[in-house]
Amino acid sequence: MTTIATEERADFHAALAAPGRSPEIPEPADAYGWLIGSWELDIRRYRVDVSERHIKGEAHFSWVLEGRAVQDVWIMPQRAERSADLDKTCNMFGTTLRVWDPAIQAWRVTWINPVTGVRDELIGRWSVPGKEIMQVGTHANGTPIRWTFSEITPDSFRWTGETLQPDGKTWNLEGEFLARPDSLGNSDENKKDKK
Repeated sequence: MTTIATEERADFHAALAAPGRSPEIPEPADAYGWLIGSWELDIRRYRVDVSERHIKGEAHFSWVLEGRAVQDVWIMPQRAERSADLDKTCNMFGTTLRVWDPAIQAWRVTWINPVTGVRDELIGRWSVPGKEIMQVGTHANGTPIRWTFSEITPDSFRWTGETLQPDGKTWNLEGEFLARPDSLGNSDENKKDKK
């Protein structure tokens, strides 16, 4: 049974993963390919300022579905620090699926965090090519949200998540993560892919 389960798991991963971007996605529209690999996260804000807690997370990105999508897994705290009794307010083990939609020339983005039951839908694209990605959408309850990848370099990025307040003008910072290639042995792969 163990051998069959291992083979099925390997078959699933092989069927899901893709070696790169589909040729159907124009290179200038490839807003997420530079993320492929593993990243270590410094969590600065998660609903409230948590910078003094020095929480570390991890994020892993891969091309999937014949290269028509980029999927990730965001984990906080890091797997080595996780336990069964984690506080749900600082617990994340979720996935984002970013699927290229040629009809709108943008990415349809779905985030799900089963730990908290959160589900978000957004549309993402370069707002400043090579420098900033803007993703705009809503929480499941209809609250407008925007997520931004900014300060992008081959070795780092800043991710922020904001919600629009009821006044319709003020954006509230909900999340802020600073990322760099992980220290778990994947950083060489990350640097090679970004050159």
